Amino acid sequence: MSRTAPSRLAPEQRPPWRWAVAGIVIGLLTATALLAPARWLGAAIAHATQGRVLIAEATGTVWHGSGQLVLTGGADSHDRAALPGRVHWRLAPGLTGASVALEADCCTPHGPLALDLVPRGGGAQIRLADAQALLPADWLDGLGAPFNTLQPRGELGWQSRGLTLLWQSGRLVISGQVEITARAMSSRLSPLRSLGSYQATINGGPTPTLKLTTLEGRLQLTGNGQWTGGRLRFQGTATPARGMEAQLASLLNAIGQRRGNQALLSFG
Repeated sequence: MSRTAPSRLAPEQRPPWRWAVAGIVIGLLTATALLAPARWLGAAIAHATQGRVLIAEATGTVWHGSGQLVLTGGADSHDRAALPGRVHWRLAPGLTGASVALEADCCTPHGPLALDLVPRGGGAQIRLADAQALLPADWLDGLGAPFNTLQPRGELGWQSRGLTLLWQSGRLVISGQVEITARAMSSRLSPLRSLGSYQATINGGPTPTLKLTTLEGRLQLTGNGQWTGGRLRFQGTATPARGMEAQLASLLNAIGQRRGNQALLSFG
C-alpha cells in the first residue's frame, strides 16, 4: 500500500497561535525599546566615563527623561558634586545615528543644546550646534584632585562654534572652536575675594591647540597646549600681581612648581 506524504499547510491554514505568539514577542521587544528606563542610559554613561559622570535620580526613559548630572573622581573616589537642578534630555534615533537635545535647569539660558551622535567604524562622532552655557565653578569639586583642594568659585561660560568631536581608533579629533570664560574666580587657598577672570580657547584642526589668557585680575594666568596623539600637553605660568605675593602664596604652592614668584603650570 502506498503512503501519501503529509501536505503542508498554506500560510492561511497554519495554526493561528503561531501568529499570536509572534505578535506578542514583537510587541514586547518594541515596548522594551520604547520604554527602556532612564537608568539604563545612566549606566551606559557611567561605564563610558569610568564612573566620572553619573546621572542620579534618573526618571523617564532612555528617549525622554531627566536626572541630576554628577561629576566624581572615579569609581573609587568619595568626591562628587551635582549640577544644581536637573538635566532634561530627548533622544531621537535616526537612520545614521541619533539627535539629542539637552537642557539644564541652571545652565542653558538660551535653550537646549543640540547634538548629533553618529557611529563611526571603531568609534563615534559628536556634532554640537553652536551653543552657550553657564556653569558654577564649584561643580568641578566633584572631579577630585586638584579641584577639591583649590575649591574654585565663580562662573564658567561655554561658547562653541562648529564643534565636532571624533573618537576613532583610540584617538580624539577636534574640529571647530570652544571658548571657556571663568569670571570672578576665587579659591579657598587665598583670602582675596576675586583672583580675576580668564579665558581658555580651544581651536580644532590636525593638531588642536589650547590657549589660556587672563582677562583681568590679581593672579595672571597664561599658557599654551596642544593635543598630541589624543593627549593634551600644556605649559603655562601663574604670576601674582605686584603686592599680591603674600595673599597668593598658598595658592601658587598648590597649583604648580615654584620658580621665584611664579608657579609653573604643566601637565600631559
